[in-house]
Amino acid sequence: MERVNVVGAGLAGSEAAWTLARLGVPVRLYEMRPKRMTPAHATERFAEIVCSNSLGGEGMANAKGLLQAEMRAAGSLIMEAAARARVPAGGALAVDREEFSALITERLAAHPLVEVVREEVTAIPEGITVLATGPLTSEALAEALKGRFGDHFLAYYDAASPIVLYESIDLSKCFRAGRYGQEADYLNCPLTEEEYRRFHQALLEAQRHTPHDWENLAFFEACVPVEELARRGYQTLLFGPMKPVGLKDPRTGKEPFAVVQLRQEDKAGRMWSLVGFQTGLKWPEQKRLLQMIPGLENAEIVRYGVMHRNTYLNAPRLLRETLEFQEAEGLFAAGVLAGVEGYLESAATGFLAGLNAARRHLGLPPVAPPEASMLGGLVRFLATANPENFQPMNANWGLVPPVEGRMGKREKREAMYRRGLQAFQDWLASLKPPVPGAQVAVAP
Repeated sequence: MERVNVVGAGLAGSEAAWTLARLGVPVRLYEMRPKRMTPAHATERFAEIVCSNSLGGEGMANAKGLLQAEMRAAGSLIMEAAARARVPAGGALAVDREEFSALITERLAAHPLVEVVREEVTAIPEGITVLATGPLTSEALAEALKGRFGDHFLAYYDAASPIVLYESIDLSKCFRAGRYGQEADYLNCPLTEEEYRRFHQALLEAQRHTPHDWENLAFFEACVPVEELARRGYQTLLFGPMKPVGLKDPRTGKEPFAVVQLRQEDKAGRMWSLVGFQTGLKWPEQKRLLQMIPGLENAEIVRYGVMHRNTYLNAPRLLRETLEFQEAEGLFAAGVLAGVEGYLESAATGFLAGLNAARRHLGLPPVAPPEASMLGGLVRFLATANPENFQPMNANWGLVPPVEGRMGKREKREAMYRRGLQAFQDWLASLKPPVPGAQVAVAP
């Protein structure tokens, strides 16, 4: 029987290969380490964790908690290994990274349907394939992707701005407008001269993230971090992302001294990003600075800004919500390459890509989880986000529809958790053929 190819044995590729094998589909799993190492990896093991050893916060009020529950329901290898290699971490799911990757490597290498090939893939393989090569995709394969889909579909540098929940913005302090009377597609947070002075000084004093050696890249002038712009001079931001030119505050009839603009990130308008505010600041500093901006004092950040080396696709232009390429039937992407951030999110998209690659192999159409589930919301974002300013995304409550009714924030999140997990379980139960090992009764 012809094998399905999985390229890359990180968390996404490992989960994809495991899902395929569980469905009885032979897999050829390519991993270039140890023949060719990356600047980030230290071993040849699968699913090696190179940064934080956390798979995110747990619990019904946590978006990652819902995604963890969905993955457990799906019979995830990553979640099984995480449970066995768990270490104390308060309210987060953290693992002993060596035990974690060793367990996953052992399970996959021993599976009779998984053939492991230790070599670099330099071209897109023929046949049904899952590409899960991560943020450090090799130059040769990146060139092959560019040749197939075009230069503008592949990014090499993740310069992302913070994204906040719309419901957490104080709209009484903002105004909708486009520059020079154009369509009012932006939310504008005006600052007085004194507010700008304090904000600029805080940027100068803020602690920056110290990047790994493999993330040290010269800044492209088009994506200079906001803290670097502040260091170039007091007025630099006023001629850059905070320029007020052409934006009249309808409450005063005048242009403010400075302005922070927010742009809609998803079709439903639940998430908005700060325009031009890509940053490498530490996360607590980002939160502190955002809360100095009028209208964002209580803003909930669903994705922090980042500045690091990353190879990812412009998913809205290329991928369907099934993670299959729009113009290449049988070719799937998963993990960071598909446009997600985080270990858990990578594993979850690996599950879906593996499931749909198996379905193609079996002559069945690809499927996507329901929108109320966290995985369903995530892959729908990848397929429908604004392609002009696409940024990789992690699990957050802005990805799923809100619940109706008057209740507190925690109650709402727990209701969204219960609804999402039930929808995901119902979807799993509806799949034919079923996914072996999937559970249908894991709700708390």
